[in-house]
This record gives sequence, structure tokens and C-alpha cells, in this order.
Amino acid sequence: MTVAVFNGLIRPLLEGRLPDWVEPRWFLSTEELLALAPEAEIGWFDTYDLPARAESARRAVKLKWMNTLGAGVEELPLDIFRANGVILTNGAGINAVTIAEYAVMGMLVVAKGYRQVMRAAERHEWLSDSPGKVELLGNKALVIGAGAIGGGIAERLAPFGVEVTKVRRTPGEGELGPDDWRSRLGEFDWVIVTAPSTSATEHMIGEGELAAMKSTATLMNFARGNLVDQPALAAALKARKIRAAWLDVVDPEPLPPEHELWTLDNAHISMHLSGRAQNLMFIRSADRFLANLDRWHRGEPLSHVVDLGAGY
Repeated sequence: MTVAVFNGLIRPLLEGRLPDWVEPRWFLSTEELLALAPEAEIGWFDTYDLPARAESARRAVKLKWMNTLGAGVEELPLDIFRANGVILTNGAGINAVTIAEYAVMGMLVVAKGYRQVMRAAERHEWLSDSPGKVELLGNKALVIGAGAIGGGIAERLAPFGVEVTKVRRTPGEGELGPDDWRSRLGEFDWVIVTAPSTSATEHMIGEGELAAMKSTATLMNFARGNLVDQPALAAALKARKIRAAWLDVVDPEPLPPEHELWTLDNAHISMHLSGRAQNLMFIRSADRFLANLDRWHRGEPLSHVVDLGAGY
């Protein structure tokens, strides 16, 4: 028997579908997770308490494979996994559809000034003109990080007539590499960040990058808050050096109520909700895990394995 430790919230989607060689153990609290982790050979330790998830991973001395439904794994002890030969699979692409849809929604909200429209509606005020007059047709967008999410955004922008340039670690035809995009920032109306969070990408958008963008450009971040130098962004927004920012992620999260970003009319904060604006995340994650479990038992390579050296 192989001991597998799971969050009890996923139990309805797994129980009855697990093979007889798996001995499932379920946790419903941080204390239960930390107690069960040392016996886990397979672990799905997802919890909103990220420090507890990382600590449980450190305690899981028998662990051979860890799964997570999230795409980002920067909180996990990747060095320990690497030293112990632990395989890590993530949820890359699980939320790609809804995040890509959220990006398109955000672009339209900014382009059409829809925040002002909604505020006028709340005041019962009839506007005589549109507060936003930008058309997406003919715009240019830079997507930094062309994985499932970035690719999904590009796919959905094509019918709007937006010309998309992708940035990826190994660029293909018409794409930019990690050392090429900064010199091109002034060409784009939308700069959309969907890259993984690693030591190499921290604060990849800072004062210099913001200064290089068009004054009419909008920065959108669907990656992690630490990819953007937040004080530099706030300063750029206040000085109107760029048009706006759409921030699904910030640093820290939750953003404190007194933080100045809340007060800026050109900062749109969507509270890391883009991936949650759906009802299929857990279903997709369970199906992917069970397919990988079958591969594991047959000794076949797993899908969506994280490169522990690269961090994604």
C-alpha cells in the first residue's frame, strides 16, 4: 500500500476513484496536515495556509511525489525535493481559460472606462458620453510568459484584432526571448505579465521598464505580485507615466486596506480572483491527478512535472 495524504475538501472528487493500492489519509486542518505529512509517499498538501504547506513538505521525509493544483510553486522547498528525488507536478493550465477570459475583460474595462460607467450607475447618473474611447482593434500587446495562460490570452485577443507578441524562454518564430523584450516595450499598448515567479523574474517590471512603456499603455499582472516593483508602479500611476494597471496579483496579499494602490483611479485590483472565476478547477485537478496516478503506477512519466532547477 502507498500512503497518500490529501486535503479533505477534494475527497468527494477522489474517493471511490482511487485504486486499491492507495491508502488515502485526509486532513481538514493545518494540525492534521502537519501530523500526517511524515507518512506521505504521495502528497497533495494544498491549503490556503502556504507556510503550513511548505512546512508539511519539509516534514514529509517519505515523500516521492507531490502534487499541487496551483501553477506557482515558489513557496515549496524545491531544494529539498531536488536533493531527495521528489517529483513535483503542478496545475499549470488548470486555470488558463478563466484567467485568459479575465484578461480580456480587464482590457475592455480599461479601454472603455467601464469603472466610471459602473460608478455613475451606482449614483443613478446618466452619462452623456463614454468615459473610455479606446478600441482594441489595431492595438499591440506584449505577453511576457507564453505558457498556457499567456497562450490563451493571445488566442482570445486575435478576434479583437490585437497584434500579440509573446515572450518565452526559448522563443519561436515571431517571438521574443528573455533578453529581447525590454528594448521593445515602447511599441505596446498592453504589457501582460504571466511569467512564473523565480529569482530571475522578481521585479522584472521596475522603474526602468515602466519608463520605457508608452504613456498610453496598460500593465496587467496575472503572475505573482513580486514580478512588479510595486512602489515604482504606484509612482508611475500617480505621475500618469502609464495609462493604467490591472493587478490580479499584488505584494503582499491580501493588499492592506490602507495601501495607496486602492486609492488610485488608474489601478484596477482584482484580488487574485481570475483563477477562481469558474467552477471546474477542482474537477480538472482531480481528473489530472488520477490520470497521473495511473501513470505513476505503470512507471510512466507524469504530466506537468515541474523543473525543480528552473522553478516552474
